[in-house]
Amino acid sequence: MDKRIKILIIDDEVHIRKFLRIAFEAENYLVEEVSSGTDGIKLMQSIKPTLVVLDLGLPDMDGMEVLKKIRSWSTIPIIILSVRNDEPSIINALDNGADDYLTKPFSVGELFARIRAVLRKRAETNETPVFESGKLKVDLLSKVTTIDGKQIKLTSTEYHLLCTFIKYTGRVLTHSQLLKEVWGNESKENDHYLRIYVGHLRQKIETDPSNPKFIVTEPGIGYRFNP
Repeated sequence: MDKRIKILIIDDEVHIRKFLRIAFEAENYLVEEVSSGTDGIKLMQSIKPTLVVLDLGLPDMDGMEVLKKIRSWSTIPIIILSVRNDEPSIINALDNGADDYLTKPFSVGELFARIRAVLRKRAETNETPVFESGKLKVDLLSKVTTIDGKQIKLTSTEYHLLCTFIKYTGRVLTHSQLLKEVWGNESKENDHYLRIYVGHLRQKIETDPSNPKFIVTEPGIGYRFNP
């Protein structure tokens, strides 16, 4: 049985599919491609790909509907690749379950980096007892956070926010997703809570809070936690 990564491309642009196929096969990925949302959903159920690259501008249905349909029964990683670069479209896709979002034209190197980050995260379990990256270490069992071996004090909210970032390492999280995870549904409109606590957390874990390396802002959308 072939254990290589299998990627399903759902995009109606022939030149994009051809370009992606060449790039993916050069990395030894298996590739399947379709030009419509209906065919993509059908093929996905039969071939069970490792990851889906999905365009939003499809001829038979909007890619957002394809995303919602897939998310109704599958947690497979989905990366959106679209010409739509407006904030509402990006936020809507991420809120509806996309793991990441790239706008066309795109860098193939960045696409591969996003794919590796998504697959790496999916390969990990959420029960990993210790998270380590550079000088940062978080013991998720004892709830102890250290920088360079020195324990730092986090409030319960700061710690919850940090654990949420770790849980979704490498993935873009919208403001509403973070608010829901940390404060619950009742606080989803209180963006200022999030900005304040992200600022506090950066002061404690970043070497240079004004130029953060861990908690990176995705302008107008949310944040990405980079290990």
